[in-house]
Amino acid sequence: MKRGALRRMKLLATGLLVLMAVIFAVSFALQGRYPWLQYVRAASEGGMVGALADWFAVTALFRRPLGLKIPHTAIIPTRKNEIGESLGEFVEENFLSDAVVQEKLASVGVSRVVSGWLSQPANAHRLTNEIAGGLTGALSFLSDDEIRSVIEGLARTHLVGRDWSPQIGELASSVLATGHQHIAVDLLVDKAEQWLAANPESFTELVSKRLPSWLPSFVDRLVDDRVYREALKFVQSVQANPGHPLRKALDEYLLRLADDLQHDPAMMKRVEALKEQVLDDPRLRELAALAWQAIKDALTASLENPESALRLTIESTLVDVGNRLASDARLASTVDTWVANAASHLLASYRHDIAAVISETVSRWDGKEASQKIELQVGRDLQFIRINGTVVGSLAGLAIFAVAQGLLSAF
Repeated sequence: MKRGALRRMKLLATGLLVLMAVIFAVSFALQGRYPWLQYVRAASEGGMVGALADWFAVTALFRRPLGLKIPHTAIIPTRKNEIGESLGEFVEENFLSDAVVQEKLASVGVSRVVSGWLSQPANAHRLTNEIAGGLTGALSFLSDDEIRSVIEGLARTHLVGRDWSPQIGELASSVLATGHQHIAVDLLVDKAEQWLAANPESFTELVSKRLPSWLPSFVDRLVDDRVYREALKFVQSVQANPGHPLRKALDEYLLRLADDLQHDPAMMKRVEALKEQVLDDPRLRELAALAWQAIKDALTASLENPESALRLTIESTLVDVGNRLASDARLASTVDTWVANAASHLLASYRHDIAAVISETVSRWDGKEASQKIELQVGRDLQFIRINGTVVGSLAGLAIFAVAQGLLSAF
């Protein structure tokens, strides 16, 4: 379309030049018979001069007129690199300056625009679809093997590469200092008492299996009953007495264990050995792989389902953000300030790189290619220069000839 419009404008401008030449020839030949044709000749002569001058000027921008190596012609092909650099500098100084961008952001009001757009459910739904599509695509491109490698690397860095004992000891000391271990002890004792009360036969059977086989059966029953009653009595005593010796013994043991975890090299070594044994278990790696696959499948299914809780949550969150930006002036001001600061930082860091894209792109063009691209964009408007030159030249020629004739008549 642009190429056709450019061709038509060239034909029009050239046609006017030819028309001026025909008029000049006719008027020049007949001006002796018809003196008034001198004015027509002068106008057409000026039109030809103007048309030729502007044709030369326009053509010299893109190529050498008539193929002649005249100085300062074919300006764009021969100086495209300098033009690209100048254009990049112009954009950098006048469009990417911090003042220009800050003024534009202030006039736009980013928070106001975003709030007005997001607060409309249709827009939030559309954005949710885009987010879901992007995340689904990202999940499909992720390599399961690479993800497992990343997870394993993170685990080895943050789990295997660290000594667990001091951290576990410090955590245990904090728990013991607050007395939270008593809750766990109470729970265990309550469960033990409930089990003994509900399962006397199971307990006595366990005791009987450990007695010598040569004891008479009535002795077994006496021992079983005695041990069961003592066990139940002991558990109920621990349950009822917060200061029971067993409870104190457990507290002392746990405190000593917490201290050993932090300061005893032998205990630390045992914990490290246990940790490495657990983490090197192939079943644990298999479990991690299955967990990642399950998470990935669940996310993919939720993102692909328009009615899933995940997508509905994302959509409602976006609408809520829009409403909050519209109603909370402080939040809106914070967002505007953050956007302005982010834009300033990006411009300060990458303004020159962004502008360099223009000069680098132009420098990669072939000279002829650059000339054709630019002429295709602005050549149609430049043809108006030729047309205007023809018209102005005609008027100037006519005016000059008329003034000259007037002066001759006066003298």
